[in-house]
Amino acid sequence: MIIANTLLSMVGELYYSKLRRASRHPRKAAESGLRHILSYAKDSEFGRKHDFAYILQAKDDNELYRRYREKVPVCNYEDLRPLVERHKNGEENVLFPGKPVLYTTTSGTTSKPKWIPITPEYLYNIYGKMTKVWLYNFIKNRPKVFSGKVFSVIGKLVEGYAPDGTVLGSLSGYTQGTCPDFLKVIYANPPCVSGIADYDSRYYVLMRRGIEQDVALIIAANPSSIVELQNNVEKYFDDYVDDIEHGTLKADLKIEPEIRAELEPMLKPNPKRAAELRALKAKFGEILPKHYWPNLQILNTWRCGNTRIYLDKFKDWFPKGMLHQEFGYFASECRFGLVLDDSLNTVLFPHYHYYEFVEESEVDSPDPHFLQVYELQQGKRYCMYITNTTGFYRYNMSDLLEAGPCFKKTPTVHMIQKLHGIVTITGEKLHEQQFIEAVRRAEQTTGLKTNFFIGFADLAIKGYRFYYEFSNPAVSQQQAEQFTAAVDEALMSINIEYKTKRDSLRLPLPETFRLQPAAFEAYKGQCHAEGARDGQFKLQLLLQDESRHTKFKQLVLK
Repeated sequence: MIIANTLLSMVGELYYSKLRRASRHPRKAAESGLRHILSYAKDSEFGRKHDFAYILQAKDDNELYRRYREKVPVCNYEDLRPLVERHKNGEENVLFPGKPVLYTTTSGTTSKPKWIPITPEYLYNIYGKMTKVWLYNFIKNRPKVFSGKVFSVIGKLVEGYAPDGTVLGSLSGYTQGTCPDFLKVIYANPPCVSGIADYDSRYYVLMRRGIEQDVALIIAANPSSIVELQNNVEKYFDDYVDDIEHGTLKADLKIEPEIRAELEPMLKPNPKRAAELRALKAKFGEILPKHYWPNLQILNTWRCGNTRIYLDKFKDWFPKGMLHQEFGYFASECRFGLVLDDSLNTVLFPHYHYYEFVEESEVDSPDPHFLQVYELQQGKRYCMYITNTTGFYRYNMSDLLEAGPCFKKTPTVHMIQKLHGIVTITGEKLHEQQFIEAVRRAEQTTGLKTNFFIGFADLAIKGYRFYYEFSNPAVSQQQAEQFTAAVDEALMSINIEYKTKRDSLRLPLPETFRLQPAAFEAYKGQCHAEGARDGQFKLQLLLQDESRHTKFKQLVLK
């Protein structure tokens, strides 16, 4: 641990200093960042077609941006899909020089997943240099963060292959699996655990090994994973302790034979730790992370957007003084930056990416005004368009962001919601965040509490259907309908267009449905069974999506 701490401090400080310098001069960094990306890709097919060489002849930054906007249109993934497919089939120099070293996938607007190419250039700078800044920043915030093990929830290193043989996998799995040896020893679990297909068994192995060790840092982007892991503890605690005592791994777990063969030699009898855990259970009854990981320094998860609904579930689970740090604005297409403190604000990488922004009010405009990163105003909301070295040029992230205070002289951002987290039946343009706020208000006015809730715009009835899993399973249908009435009233006060449509009877009162206990967990289990990866599991709480709606219809109390 001392070696890891020392080396990360030395290397991390170097790249952190470069980030500080770039952030002091965001205008200069934006220009140099874009020039670097265009120079990198100017001889690719995309670069030649869009005159990157001509754009680079610009004499100043304003001319550079003007030429770039003239020559390169805004795009989404479907615009790039044919070019990515050519890379997948072995072609070089299409979107960027050479070929990707890795693909990762994420869901898209169509039924086909998005294959995200990761280039050597991007891997080296963003998942090499800037990851070291990320780890170094943990040390800055909590100097003892590497005094214990790192418990990380990662994706599978190899999930498949492109037609040309390039690996398809997760970036988290790739970075942990290929990190230097001095870093590999700090992890509580080896990367092979992420390859266990059965999620219940995977969580068992993660926690059976994790609970045996002194964990000081948890990295799990999706906070729903924390809830699932603790559910696993409550279900299997006695089995964990027995396995720890004897150095075994439960025989009836659904673990692939090759993974079990890799794991079992790592396990040794540990009767001392087993006795400690039994004593904790006897003392506290409900055993929580603050009991079995009392030296935990940092929990690193998303806290922005709709992931906040999970935070209340575990707010009292962890040791006092632990830092719950926001994971940061992050997507498969791009790692935009890092959160460096206890705020929600992501510090951007102006020297490695080129960012463009459109104000929220202009998102639907046919000719929006594009802003540079240094033109953002704190408190205002924007849609981001990203250019980087993975072949994404003026790529619409379809995310609504809010500008925060500056890091040095560069504005920070944090996630509000996906732009398609806005649904409309008759022009009301109801936002997911408005729905969440309305439910919270209804909880306050009615005294009823929810464990989970979700709403669907249903065009068949030209109205909304709201689904609730109440904390008290005895809540009646009549009480639930009164709860919806309170939600409806709150929505009318929050969204004037919604009120207009309700007052004019163009929208009926939303329909009400009570969900079975643990409905969210059941839904998530269905998604996992269909191939969804845990780290990418993001559920919007207001949708117009009949395939997902059907799943929740099946979870309604009869």
